[in-house]
Amino acid sequence: MKFDCDESAYEFYKEYAHRIGFSVRKHFVKRGNAGQIIRRTFSCLKEGERAVDKRRENASYRRPISRTGCLAQMTCHLQKDGMLHVVSFHGQHNHEFAPSPMKHMLRSKRKISSAQKAIANDAERSGISIKQTIELLSMQAGGRENLGFMDVDYKNHVHNERRMALRKGDGPAMMEYFHKMQLADPSYFYSIQVDDDGQIMNIFWADTRSIVDYEHFGDVCFDTTYQTNRYDRPFAPFVRVNHHKQSIIFGAALLYDETIESFKWLFETFLTAMSGKQPRTILTDQSAAMAKAITEVFPKSNHRLCVWHIYQNAAKNLHHVFHSSKHFANDFSDCLYEYEDEDDWLVSWDYMLKEYGLTDNKWLCSIFDVKEKWAMVYGRHMFTADMKSTQRSESINNVLKKYLKPKHDCVRFLGHYSRVLVDKRHQELQAEFKMRQTKPILQSNVEMLRHVVELYTPEIFQMFQDEYMKIADCTIYKTNKSDTITEYKVKYSQRIQEHLVKYEASTTTVECSCKKFSFVGILCAHALKVLEHKNVKRLPVQYVLKRWTQDARAGSIKDYHGIDIKGNAQESIGKRYSHLSHNAREISTLAAENEIMYEHTKE
Repeated sequence: MKFDCDESAYEFYKEYAHRIGFSVRKHFVKRGNAGQIIRRTFSCLKEGERAVDKRRENASYRRPISRTGCLAQMTCHLQKDGMLHVVSFHGQHNHEFAPSPMKHMLRSKRKISSAQKAIANDAERSGISIKQTIELLSMQAGGRENLGFMDVDYKNHVHNERRMALRKGDGPAMMEYFHKMQLADPSYFYSIQVDDDGQIMNIFWADTRSIVDYEHFGDVCFDTTYQTNRYDRPFAPFVRVNHHKQSIIFGAALLYDETIESFKWLFETFLTAMSGKQPRTILTDQSAAMAKAITEVFPKSNHRLCVWHIYQNAAKNLHHVFHSSKHFANDFSDCLYEYEDEDDWLVSWDYMLKEYGLTDNKWLCSIFDVKEKWAMVYGRHMFTADMKSTQRSESINNVLKKYLKPKHDCVRFLGHYSRVLVDKRHQELQAEFKMRQTKPILQSNVEMLRHVVELYTPEIFQMFQDEYMKIADCTIYKTNKSDTITEYKVKYSQRIQEHLVKYEASTTTVECSCKKFSFVGILCAHALKVLEHKNVKRLPVQYVLKRWTQDARAGSIKDYHGIDIKGNAQESIGKRYSHLSHNAREISTLAAENEIMYEHTKE
C-alpha cells in the first residue's frame, strides 16, 4: 500500500487496528535533512516491556502492566515517487483482542471531536457538571459506545482547559476575556485599577444592555455584602428594578477592600460608564466608607440607609426588648415607616425611648444621629421606586449563590456572572411577552382603570388598582379653599390618620401629604379620592411615570463614547456557532427518520 503522508498511514493503521481489536502507537521515525519523514513505524500499544526505574532499585508500581512485548507493526518508507510505501508488516499478536462491545475503549481510537469540545465548553460556562455533560453527549450519540471517548478523556480535557486559563494568570486572562467581550459588544465597558506593583486591585464592568437599563431605570440600589470568590473579595452589584418590578443589574465590581478610596474609584468609574448620569437615590447598608464616597462622588443623589438592615440590627441590639414586650416591634416599625410630620415623629420616638427604658441605649442614640437617612418621615419626597431597603440586593445575592462558587477563579467568576444576567433578562422577556399577550382583570369597569390598564405594566397596574379600590372606603371633606387651590382631608376607614390633599383645578394637580407619588411613582388612594370627587375620569399625564409604563424602554440611548446604541451586539463566533448547531440538529433529526434521507445527509 501507498500513502501520501505520515498522518494518512497512521489513520489507516488505527482504523485497521480498531476493526481487529487493538490499540496503536507511533513507535519509530526517521527524518531527512529537510525535516521530512523518511521512515515511520507504527506498532501495537502492547509493544515492548515495562522499563526498569533506574533511579530506584526496589521501585514499586501501582499501575497494572499493559505491555506484553507484542511484535505486531507496520513500517512505511519514503520512495522516489514521494509516497510512503508499506515495506514491512507483522500481523501476529501475543495477546487477546478487545471484543466488539469494548472496542470503543481502545486508546488510539478515542478522541474528543471539535464539536464535542465546543459543547463541553458551553456546558462549563453554563455550570453543568462533567457527569451531566457526558450523559447528555452519550444520549446524543446513541450510547457510551458511540461517544468516541471515555469519561477520563473528557475530565482531562476540562481540567486541562482550566489549567490553561490559570496558567495565563488572572490579569492577562481577564484582559483577554474583556477584550473578547468588547469585540462582540463594542459598547461593553470595563475598567481595572492596579497598584504600583501592577497587581489588580479593583474591577468594574457593564455590558451594553446594563448601560441601556441604567438610562431607563437609573435609580441605584447598591450593596457589598456578597463575598463568594476564591479571593474573598467584596462583590458589588448595582441593583434596581425595571418596569415589571423585577431586579436588574446595571453593572458589577470586584473590590480589593471596602475603603473610601476603593468606593470612590468605583463610583467615579460607574459615572464614566453611565455617561455622567448620577443616580437619584442610593440605598446602602451602614458603611461609613461608602457614605463618605457617595457624598464626594454623587453630591446630587439622595443617600438612604437600608431600613431592612436597620430592623435586623435592632433585633440584635434590642433583642431583650423585642422578647419582653408585645408592642415594641409595632412601635419601632411605626418609627421606621409611618408619620408624615417630623414633630409627630420626634414625639413618637421620645415616647418609645421612655416607655421601654431605652433613653440611654447607645445603639439607638447612634442611629438617631442619622435619622434623616432611614426614617420614612424624612424620605417621603425621595423617589425610591417603592424600595425602602437593599433587600433587592439581598435577593440578588441569593440568586448569585446558585451560580458563583468560592472555587471559581476571576475569569470563571465573570463567565458565570454573565449567566445571571442572561437569566434575569429572560425573565423580563417572559414578562414582556405575557404583558403583550394578555390583559389584567379590572376589579371595577370604570374609565380610570380602563385608561390606566393601557399605560402601566401589569405589576404596576395592580398596585394602582389596589389603591383605586380603596377610595370606596375613604371619607373626604373640604377644609380650605383659595382662588386656585382647594384643600381636603381624606381618611381611609382602616386607619386613624387623616391626610391633607391639595387640588388645583386649572392644572389638575393633586398633592397628598403621604407623598406616595414622590417615592413610589403612582398616586395614592387619598389623591385618587379627590380626583374622583372632582369628576376627573382619566389619570392626568403628569402622574404617569414613563419608567412604570409598557413603553418604558422606548427612545435611543448613547453609550459612554456618545455613540447611539442600536439593538443587540453584533454577531459573535459563539452566536454563529449556536445558530449552525441548532440548524444541524434539526437536519439530523429529520434525516434519521428515513434511510434514503440518512444516506443523502451523510454524503
